[in-house]
Amino acid sequence: MAPSAPRTCAAAALRMKQISLDNQRRMIRRLRAKLATEKRESATTKEGLETKIYSLERDLQIQRCDNHSLRNTVNLCHTDIDRRISQLVCGKERKIERMKEKKQQARESHMEYHHKLQAHIQEAEDTIQEQHLMIEALVEEKASLLQTIQGRQEDNGALAPFDDEWEEEPEEDP
Repeated sequence: MAPSAPRTCAAAALRMKQISLDNQRRMIRRLRAKLATEKRESATTKEGLETKIYSLERDLQIQRCDNHSLRNTVNLCHTDIDRRISQLVCGKERKIERMKEKKQQARESHMEYHHKLQAHIQEAEDTIQEQHLMIEALVEEKASLLQTIQGRQEDNGALAPFDDEWEEEPEEDP
């Protein structure tokens, strides 16, 4: 006896739906694996950026200390130059002029160093800002992937946002 046509069509339709569901499950598994990889990469990137931020902050602190010690050195030079100028006032005007030139050069040198340091500080702050923006973009991308997965699951009629196959990676302490 040959099977009836409606039963065969229904079986074929059920088989097509089963294939479609299997494909969707595979897609969800792939997206979950991709999300886990992105999470790991994001955590690694974030850790690297935090290390770089720490390093830049430490460099900035060192440069501030260097700037402070340079300022003290310049102040000592100024004090020494002023003392010598007061000793040479009695007729040695050429020596006084040379000391004034040295003092001016020290001031100019200090100002040049100060401007370079300010530029370096601004560059470090810009780098930190760029890194924060990159972290925010990664977080937004992660949220978009999660929303895509949840949308797929809702389209498939899933009851919960994630089923039993999902395993959350434990958060690592920095």
